Amino acid sequence: MTEPPRQIPAHRVDLLSGRRHDHVLVIPVINEGERIRAQLARVHAANLPVDVIVADGGSTDGSLDLETLRAQGVRALLTKTGPGKLSAQLRMAYAWCLDEGYEGVITIDGNGKDNVEAVAQFVAKLREGYDYVQGSRYAPGGKAENTPLERTIGNRLIHAPILSLAGRHWFTDTTNGFRAYSRRYLTDRRVQPFRDVFFAYELLFYLTARAGQLGYRVCELGVRRSYPAGEAVPTKITGAGAKWAIIKQLLATATGRFNPKSP
Repeated sequence: MTEPPRQIPAHRVDLLSGRRHDHVLVIPVINEGERIRAQLARVHAANLPVDVIVADGGSTDGSLDLETLRAQGVRALLTKTGPGKLSAQLRMAYAWCLDEGYEGVITIDGNGKDNVEAVAQFVAKLREGYDYVQGSRYAPGGKAENTPLERTIGNRLIHAPILSLAGRHWFTDTTNGFRAYSRRYLTDRRVQPFRDVFFAYELLFYLTARAGQLGYRVCELGVRRSYPAGEAVPTKITGAGAKWAIIKQLLATATGRFNPKSP
């Protein structure tokens, strides 16, 4: 069966090099400044078994100039010019990666909180046949450094239990953007991730729950997530309104509102 029509935001592609690997690392960013530059340097130094794609939501801070990206081994810069937030950036990037023939996609936040070296372990899990791999600072081998108490409570007592029940698999760190998906999962007609309904954070939540619902092989992988000590928390989720929006998106996911109406 053919894949359903995709709804992808308007965007621009700056292609910097050819494809070298079967798996790809997608890094969504918007105005991350020196954090994304330092992270890309770490990714480049780690010599990971992936191509690297930066999915920009419309940065204006000059941190993503093409010569810098090329020097750090980035394969392409995708810049969203249409509407939408993180989920729109991810739809843009995942669709492009599938069109390029990649067998699996790993995503990591672009704010420097994660240990990029773990990307190789995500690739290994995909090669073992897993279809959704969730990074967790609370899983064996993981580590949480300077995590704000509010984040710990929200994740462990609200977010993770709700998505675990919805997805029929116990997860401990569902707010963590460090994760991986197989090609067969993203292209399943029962998933259909390329829809405009995924605008803000909905797609991350939905892909967590849907994998278990459909019986895909899922697992957690221990990772390190480090918040900077004595500095402002690097996040785009600020204020009561933004946090309430997250709760509403979470509950919509758990109640099946994003599930396709037909296979």
